[in-house]
Amino acid sequence: MTRPSNKIARTPLFIALAAAATGYAQLTFAQAEDAGAQSQIEEVNVTGTRIKRADIEGVGPVTVLDEASIEATGFSSLENLLQSLPAAAGFGGNQTNAYWTSNGYGTAQINLRGLGTNRTLVMVNGRRVVNGGTGANSSVDLSMIPMSLVSSVEVLKDGASATYGADAVAGVVNLITKKEFDGLEIEGKYGQTALGDGEETVLDLTWGVSGERGNLMVNMSYQDNGPSPLDARVPCPLDDDSQCSGSSSTIGGRTTLPAGATMPDGTVLTEPTRVNFNQDPNGDGDFYEPYNGLKHGFNYNPYFNAVQPIERFSFTTLGNFEISESATLFTELMYTNRQSMQPASPASLADLPYSADHPSNPTGSDFVLERRRLLENGARDFFQEVDTWRVVTGIEGDINGDWGYDVAVNWGRNTASDGIANNINMQRVGETLDTSLCGSNGIPCADYLGYGDVTQDVLDYIVFSQEGTGGNEQKSLSANINGSLFELPAGTVGMAAGVEWREDSGWRKPDSLVQAGYALGNQEEPISGSTEAREIYGEILVPVLADLPLVQSLELDLALRYSDYDLFDGKDTYKAGLNWQVNDMLKVRGTMTTAFRVPNVPELFGGVSEGNLTTTDPCSDYASLDPSSTVYQNCQAAGVPLNYTQLGTTILTDRGGNPNLTPESAESFTFGLVLQPLDGLSLTLDYFDIEIDDAIREVSGSTKLAMCYESANLGHAFCAPDQHTRNPVNGDVNYLSTQKFNTGNEVMQGIDFGALYDFDLAGLSHTFDFKASYLQEYETTAFEGDEPFVLDGFIGSGNGGYPHWRANASLTTRGNQWSGTYSIRMIGEGDDFNVESGIGSSMPNIFYHNVQFSYAMNDALRMSVGIDNLFDQEAPRVASWTDGNTDTMTYDLAGMRSYVRMTYRFD
Repeated sequence: MTRPSNKIARTPLFIALAAAATGYAQLTFAQAEDAGAQSQIEEVNVTGTRIKRADIEGVGPVTVLDEASIEATGFSSLENLLQSLPAAAGFGGNQTNAYWTSNGYGTAQINLRGLGTNRTLVMVNGRRVVNGGTGANSSVDLSMIPMSLVSSVEVLKDGASATYGADAVAGVVNLITKKEFDGLEIEGKYGQTALGDGEETVLDLTWGVSGERGNLMVNMSYQDNGPSPLDARVPCPLDDDSQCSGSSSTIGGRTTLPAGATMPDGTVLTEPTRVNFNQDPNGDGDFYEPYNGLKHGFNYNPYFNAVQPIERFSFTTLGNFEISESATLFTELMYTNRQSMQPASPASLADLPYSADHPSNPTGSDFVLERRRLLENGARDFFQEVDTWRVVTGIEGDINGDWGYDVAVNWGRNTASDGIANNINMQRVGETLDTSLCGSNGIPCADYLGYGDVTQDVLDYIVFSQEGTGGNEQKSLSANINGSLFELPAGTVGMAAGVEWREDSGWRKPDSLVQAGYALGNQEEPISGSTEAREIYGEILVPVLADLPLVQSLELDLALRYSDYDLFDGKDTYKAGLNWQVNDMLKVRGTMTTAFRVPNVPELFGGVSEGNLTTTDPCSDYASLDPSSTVYQNCQAAGVPLNYTQLGTTILTDRGGNPNLTPESAESFTFGLVLQPLDGLSLTLDYFDIEIDDAIREVSGSTKLAMCYESANLGHAFCAPDQHTRNPVNGDVNYLSTQKFNTGNEVMQGIDFGALYDFDLAGLSHTFDFKASYLQEYETTAFEGDEPFVLDGFIGSGNGGYPHWRANASLTTRGNQWSGTYSIRMIGEGDDFNVESGIGSSMPNIFYHNVQFSYAMNDALRMSVGIDNLFDQEAPRVASWTDGNTDTMTYDLAGMRSYVRMTYRFD
């Protein structure tokens, strides 16, 4: 059942509070006296508002990482930094889970709240960034932005569509680059895992010069990360009994023979029986025997990596020049080249029909070769190369000192090529089995029944290197103004307004054999599409009360934006925020916002692709269940044989776009406290509540199957034949779709906690930093009247991790020339999405300990050493795992890592 929402009850309360405060302000306005001039505090742009202000705490729940705290983490990539935050959940692409990344293998992403990478708006210096990946993508590729360029990160954990436009549903990540730099700085870092692999080399060079009228900064960054093999950490996939198992796509090939077929020993089968062909390269090529998963299953772990290699080079130029006292020209030029690679197990043939009289068929029966892994051909290699450009230029300045403005052109583009080495041309496979074609015209005849029977001339004929191309482009024009409207007794009324035009386009051109449907895998059509938006917004900050008992200040922040899209109807969004400074110790803040997100290019225009994804079939071994249980009765009603056991852990799954998608909308509410009881100590608590309607989601195959077979009389929409079908003979799932669709709604509630304490002790300065997030509720409902699918407290099944608790804590101690940081990251306990008992059904709290020490040799040279995952914490078993018997979307597989970093600066 859906848990009751308090959204209706709280909304009038919030509005009433704002209205009462406004009415009191009118009374105070008539009685107020001039309080005198206030001391001048510099106002700056902060994430969450377009109005310049002096305090960042007043705009909502914002996490700020400054340059020192970023350096203390030891991270070399933005994805690792951001994904370690407690506010990150679900699944964001990185080099540990690269096989599962939806924007192209190797793409790095951030997923705030676990609501989806495409619901997190990523900006650089307050402006949008082009989507990245291998073509027609839906989120920013963080690998295009070098860590050495970033001076701070501001993470707004609140809907912000009224401020920034579409996509800011879960929140905003604003990456703020270094503004001025004088001199030359060279930095190098080298690290590796405790197993001696995963070598990381980072080289950064930053040069800058400043003058009276402007400055110029150039940054070059190179990063080369080596692979960490999976089998060195996890030798093999494990079954429910913790025995080595493997894929049912075997190297000899398996099929199901009908009743009446004869085995090599003369036994006549009395029922349909799975058999496997010879797997001994020196054995009898015509031998076959009953299939046994423990004996015949293929161990693919030696072919995969726990962490993938990646190589990145970036070049950035930032500069500004004062044209006049009221106008400054600014420019941002960025270029990044990313090359990434992921090895994979040998390709598998599927569903090849054999007639009883085929020359290579030793069974004497008609059958379909269900799976045959071509170990003779060796491993496959997935590869990507992505080039990304971003140019921002414009003019900013002020008018009469009270108003600021900026006009900017923002252009970004990436182009990519990606492919698979050692893929299979299925048209040619068919030709090698066609006795009327093979043996002439250069077409060899093939025998795929039994390992070692595929000859080199057959491989030369059927194997090819698959390569596709794609890209993304973003163009935008924006103009903004901000300043002071007039004075009220409680302060100055601030205002911001602006307009923006934006076009996002994406394209994807698969390999010609993929387009024709001849390549192993699903046929894909080229993708090409674009969306265009025209937007106008206004924001006003009203100081309501000031200098009263229990009201040091009270501000009302209101924003409204109208967005007009070429493919959809116009949409308006709003924000209402209240910032109440009770006294020097206590601040109360709250926001109500609406947000929306239009389907992006890959969601609308994306073709269907196919892949073997780790999936749990609830009908596997269902005979062991209570015959009166819903799953038992549904599996039986679906015609699944009573002795059915899922073969392997993967199911061939369709993924892709949907042209019938509509925009999704959201409402979010936050209410928080900021307490500063002592000098240097700040405590924060923020409650958040988000509800999304017409949500666009891709539900994992495991989840779809579970919801279908747990529904009454197979009545769930996920039971329909356009969602999945089964082989009528052996019960295997032979079609499964996880294409995106508009679900009913999503509901999320939780609380963020924070503590920051700067203090002196024993002649040293210390900083204690604690951040935690508690996910109270996260449910999705596929359609009105359906039972909600609960995500909070669960991990795995291709959904990523949604534990109730996530937390980070660190203590930094500084001396005259040195500093040391000890940090702990906790991923809370959780349950498997699909398995209620047994190994991997529940995961404990996991703690990662990290330590770093830095020492300044002199004014120019600084050295740092560090160890991540100090105690070599292993990833826990997850029953519905993705790779490595765990959830690679949630846990670390590399193990303990150490590094050394040196920085030298020439002034």
